[in-house]
This record gives sequence, structure tokens and C-alpha cells, in this order.
Amino acid sequence: MDEQIKQIGERLRGLRDVLDIPVESMASLCGITVDRYEKMERGEAELSVANLQKIAKKYGVSLDVLMFGEEPKMSTYFLTRKGQGQTIERRRAYQYESLASGFRGRKADPFIVTVEPKPANTPKEMNSHSGQEFNMVLEGSMELTIGTKVLTLSEGDSVYFDATQPHGMRTVGDEHCKFLAIIF
Repeated sequence: MDEQIKQIGERLRGLRDVLDIPVESMASLCGITVDRYEKMERGEAELSVANLQKIAKKYGVSLDVLMFGEEPKMSTYFLTRKGQGQTIERRRAYQYESLASGFRGRKADPFIVTVEPKPANTPKEMNSHSGQEFNMVLEGSMELTIGTKVLTLSEGDSVYFDATQPHGMRTVGDEHCKFLAIIF
């Protein structure tokens, strides 16, 4: 995971250098402090997929380039076999598997997200981003907060929501939660 986070930081620093973007602008776009953003570029802190998507949209680069260092090539279809999507562990408890990483010009970013359980008193990391999001639980259960509303979703349950609302999740119980997340 640490090497992947470092590589993302290097790609973001490269993007910022090429486009002559002040570090303050990147931090502001992401809603984080300059110090936190600089740590992220050095690979000492990580950035949420939602914030990577904000950067990708704002500066006209593919989310795949930022996450995986590869430009999508397919434009008619892109097939992802079970368990074969590009993966990244954004932080120790989260693993993202991209289901459309090779498709150029996507209108949505689908992921299989696997989240490991944390102690119940661990605060949820809340984030927000433009667009909408769809989550469907494939295994386990999750507690999802959208604004002030707290929802519990179990296997087979799904939710579609306005992603500009602050949202965050955690697993329920001692088992991991696997869900399909589509960010529009």
C-alpha cells in the first residue's frame, strides 16, 4: 500500500508541476490543509478517491492516470473478469478494485470496495464530491452516513445519493464489507 500511495503522490506532484498549479489550489480543491496535501504528495498521507476524482475532473486527466499511472485505451467496451480489476489499497482498511479502468471517456467510475472492520468508536471519515453515487452491498453490512441520516445496509441492499452531501461509512460487526460503488 505505501508504495502505491507514494506513486499517486508522485503523479499528483507531476501534474501540479506540468500545469503550474500552486499547492494551495490543490489543497483548496480537496478541502484539506496545505500541510496535509504536501504530505500526500510525499506519500506520507493518502487522498480519498473522491478527491482524486475532483482533481481529475478539474484538470482534465483520467482518474486511472492518477490512481494507476495508465491511460485508458478502450472506447467500445472494457471487460473486467472477476477479481481481475486494477486494485489499490487507499489505506490499510480499504481496497478499491476498478471495474472500468481501461475504458476511455467514462461517465462513471465503478469500483468493488472492500473495507475491513475497525473498532466501533473509530470516527467515520466523511467526504463529499460532485455528482452522485450508488452503493450496493455484496458481502457483510455497512453503516452509511449521508448528511445527518445514518443507514444500515446489508447484503443485497443498495442506496443512490447526492454525493455533494457529506458521507462516510464503516463496517457493521467483525466481518469485512464488500460493496459495489459507482461514482457518477
